[in-house]
Amino acid sequence: MTVKQIENLIALLEYFAETKSPATLADIVDHFGWPRSSTFHILTTLAQKGYLYEPRVREGFYPTPRWLHLASVIAEAEPVPEGLLRIMRKLADKSGETVWISAASGQYAVFLEVIESQAPVRYTATPGKRVPIHLTASGLALLSQFEERDREIVLRKATFEERGPKGPRNLDEVRAELEAGRRRGWFSSASYYTPDLGGVAIPVMINSRIFAVTVAGPLFRAEAQFAAFASGICEAVAAEYGPDYGRYTPKG
Repeated sequence: MTVKQIENLIALLEYFAETKSPATLADIVDHFGWPRSSTFHILTTLAQKGYLYEPRVREGFYPTPRWLHLASVIAEAEPVPEGLLRIMRKLADKSGETVWISAASGQYAVFLEVIESQAPVRYTATPGKRVPIHLTASGLALLSQFEERDREIVLRKATFEERGPKGPRNLDEVRAELEAGRRRGWFSSASYYTPDLGGVAIPVMINSRIFAVTVAGPLFRAEAQFAAFASGICEAVAAEYGPDYGRYTPKG
């Protein structure tokens, strides 16, 4: 279940991020097909609260830096550890593929920080992207660190409508993937969620917070490198946090 007003606000922010230019009431109504009166109320409310302004009179609204200030304050309270950011940069340079840090949020793994590959054909992602926790390498790595009871609560809510052509088809297959990852020391997916894309992930626990470090790309280039990616992640984590962090320790 979603709330329409919140969906519209998010869509408006993403519109400004994409266009990078002011927009008039007419521009926004034409783009989204929203009722003119509702759009007017959204824009005037945001302007009155200091979140939109008119760079030039009558030439449209644009977000103010207040959004950035809020985001910075929120991020500073629960930042992604600087060590993980350094690990990301090392892995991106070494692998040439897209690298991200994710954390669990309900039934999803949420991308917190991303470094996209520069290759023309690549795994495309941005911070905030969500992927099913039971159908992706990132999610499986995160689930592996849950206590068994908590993991089963999440799995019992899992659905499989979003699975890719080679993804697990039921909970037994998800549990088998988790067990295989535990034994191997890293987790992988190959067309499990998005066709022709795949990657490798390893969980990292820092101050009781569970993260997954993932390297991913198009399968034609990345799949043969899965073991090398896993080794690279372990080495980078061990170099940053010590050898104990570089050894994956399974739960439950």
